[in-house]
Amino acid sequence: MKLLITGATGFIGSRLALAARRDGTEVTVTGQLNTPIEVARRQELEAAGIGVETGALQDSAFARRIVAGCSRVIHLAAAQHEANVPDSYFYDANVVGTRMLLEACRTEKVGRFVYGSTIGVYGAATDGVLDEESAPRPLNIYGRTKLEAEGIVKQFGNDLEATIIRISETYGPGDFRLLKLFRAIDKKSFVMVGSGLNRRQVIHVDDLARGLLVASEHTAAPGQTFVLAGNEVMTTRSMVDAIALALNRRLSTMHVPLWPVLVAAIGFELTFRPLGIQPPLHRRRLDFFRKSFIFSTRKAEQLIDFRPAISFGEGAAQTAAWYRANGYLKAPP
Repeated sequence: MKLLITGATGFIGSRLALAARRDGTEVTVTGQLNTPIEVARRQELEAAGIGVETGALQDSAFARRIVAGCSRVIHLAAAQHEANVPDSYFYDANVVGTRMLLEACRTEKVGRFVYGSTIGVYGAATDGVLDEESAPRPLNIYGRTKLEAEGIVKQFGNDLEATIIRISETYGPGDFRLLKLFRAIDKKSFVMVGSGLNRRQVIHVDDLARGLLVASEHTAAPGQTFVLAGNEVMTTRSMVDAIALALNRRLSTMHVPLWPVLVAAIGFELTFRPLGIQPPLHRRRLDFFRKSFIFSTRKAEQLIDFRPAISFGEGAAQTAAWYRANGYLKAPP
């Protein structure tokens, strides 16, 4: 039952690999080493006895080599947050890379393939409850290429036991995406952009890792698409309040209107992206304050018996403790 995890130097992939190893699973992983954070995650994995293979999934020889001998694959590698690259970069990583990996899995007789997709395929904010049957309407190149890759995964359904997981916002120990938010709240410098009333269902990374592993084993998972999200619906304001409580900080009520910040983000994109420079602010970063996503998680509960177990209050406290223990936040006075 050897398991391959791609994208293992990313946040979710690294925590998934460590969880699988703790469960006694034989794990092989691949990931990129383009940033100091990715290098640090490789060191953490290697300390746990998990070697990290590096290479491009678009290289058929590399793809076949890493899947050889594996009975299961959880594919998380993707271009996601880059804002200083052309659209072709996302297509190459998210579409071509997925197809090449699937072809390698078919050649090497891999049994189970779990594709880590995204709730970004649903696109804009909505006031309704979304589920696996809701129409995808991706608004950016990341969401569009992830949705196209979902279609390719389905095409291989006759050759592999394939499952698609649409992953909600994920947080927890090891996450650097929310570090700026925790720091701003800890320093009492956080400013709410907009009303803070947009709603979200975040999922703790440990719950998500458990759900991905269940999907890679459960007999009812093949041929299905699942949304994995937390069990609490929160506004951005209530999420920020919970983080403040975990940090033992009192928040100000300062707000700034959304529209001027959005205009500035568009201006930064138009200025910096043609130069190949990451904009200091871009529209996808503002999604935190703009988009509302509420999900039904009934399908995962009924078919594969998956339910998140970690409340956001508990998870925020774990995340704050991890930041402090690793020197990313100062120790409390």
